[in-house]
Amino acid sequence: MIDWFYPIFKKMMPLKTFRYAACGGANTVLDITLFFVAYNYILQKQIFQVGSLTISPHIASFIISFCITFPIGFYLSRYVVFQETTVTKRKQLMKYFIVVLGCILLNYGFLKLFVDKLGWYPTMAKIVTTFFVVIFSYSSQKNFTFKSSTAGNTELTEN
Repeated sequence: MIDWFYPIFKKMMPLKTFRYAACGGANTVLDITLFFVAYNYILQKQIFQVGSLTISPHIASFIISFCITFPIGFYLSRYVVFQETTVTKRKQLMKYFIVVLGCILLNYGFLKLFVDKLGWYPTMAKIVTTFFVVIFSYSSQKNFTFKSSTAGNTELTEN
């Protein structure tokens, strides 16, 4: 279905880049939407208690949205964007998880900075945070998780 829209963008980017942008963009919109819903309606901007652990509402909202968008992002990347992969799903999932751990740390750090230190509204902080995380994620997924072992493959820049 994504490829149906590709002719509009064909002169601007290669197919794989378009697929990555479309899948990643959709998953990012889902992530921000879930964050907003969790923060405002599920948690109602309240601190979340798990036993003796206290979690701020913006961090709890991030965890909720992450639990949904992590598997969706992996499957879209593996089966839509990087279809030609020769790496086993298990190995790729482990690499993907390592990169996602980096994304979690970036999300956590930027959200703490923007919300707790700078006083930004959490949804705006999440949107700005996402910009930085997407740059890290794109380069990491391209060059580490889904890097093809075939010679001459130029990954996301091929025409």
